[in-house]
Amino acid sequence: MSNTDILFQPFKLKTLELPNRIVMAPMTRSSAPNGIPGAANAQYYRKRAEGGVGLILSEGTVINRPASRNEPGIPLFHGADALAGWKAVVDAVHEAGGKMGPQLWHTGSVKSAQTEWVPDAPVESPSGLIAPNEPHGNTMSDADIADTIAAYAQAALDAKNAGFDTFEIHGAHGYLIDQFFWSGTNLRTDRFGGKTIAERSTFAVEVVRAVRAAVGPNFPIIMRVSQWKQQDLTVRLAPTPDEMTAWLGPLVDAGVDILHCSQRRFWEPEFPELDGEKGLNCAGWAKKLTGAATISVGSVGLSGDILTAFAGEGSKTTSLDALIERMERNEFDLIAVGRALITDAAWTAKVRDNQTDALLGFDPATLGELV
Repeated sequence: MSNTDILFQPFKLKTLELPNRIVMAPMTRSSAPNGIPGAANAQYYRKRAEGGVGLILSEGTVINRPASRNEPGIPLFHGADALAGWKAVVDAVHEAGGKMGPQLWHTGSVKSAQTEWVPDAPVESPSGLIAPNEPHGNTMSDADIADTIAAYAQAALDAKNAGFDTFEIHGAHGYLIDQFFWSGTNLRTDRFGGKTIAERSTFAVEVVRAVRAAVGPNFPIIMRVSQWKQQDLTVRLAPTPDEMTAWLGPLVDAGVDILHCSQRRFWEPEFPELDGEKGLNCAGWAKKLTGAATISVGSVGLSGDILTAFAGEGSKTTSLDALIERMERNEFDLIAVGRALITDAAWTAKVRDNQTDALLGFDPATLGELV
């Protein structure tokens, strides 16, 4: 294996100072009874901090809207009890020497694949669609949109006040913000819709502006984006670099500091027709086009991608050489590790200490409980 020193270089952006470049990716665990994080959640994240992760991004935790979550175990990020629970979580992470940010989320009109549970209120989306030509839930009114933007801003401020080091806005994977980006689910004819990706980014831009105003100029903001959607893995919001600039540039201009570019396999090139089969990945192109710092992600150290995990399949460990090669050429700034950290809380420390033979593959049985 190549030398892993590049993964353990410090990183600083505004008030965020990290000891290494490894991020724990947000992963839904649906293990917060009544939406309130408890001692088990705090211990789960604390273990990853003790294991050496540079930055922990929480599972998605939802903003204060009537139908912002699609599973009962998804944690809330509003209300005194939930915020007190999250304060205990971040305090535990800090006591272990870690840094952490919550992922602020609204699931939009997406149905859960894990449960038949439905929220008390109708789900909402830009045009009352879950996918192209598939109606589900309500079309958001101007008042709904304004209230949602305000809810994101309040959640951002609550994250800062609770002592988190940053936060991430979930704008990927076909959930609410991504449903505004996607022409297949955004058919609006007002200023939140349009034929171009720049026009359909207006809602996201206004969310970013609102959270930036709430937390001030120096608190770092991360935003997760993706070309693909869980509703259709083949979707590409930006099939060219120019369109990617039109999509991501306004988000950075509005206040995003770090773009977290989700893809299923980090080694896959974003525009191979331009720079070949070993060309820049999504995070690499995002950094090149916007100048923002970026996080890459996607099956790091594992043989199977996220879809195999949803199918109940495990994954074996694989070499980190391709990751190290991309990090050494400064393609992106940080790398998010997902399922490997669910099974192996000490993954980061093992890589740091050159104990890669001791790394564990992903065991889907570990999805059933917080360990």
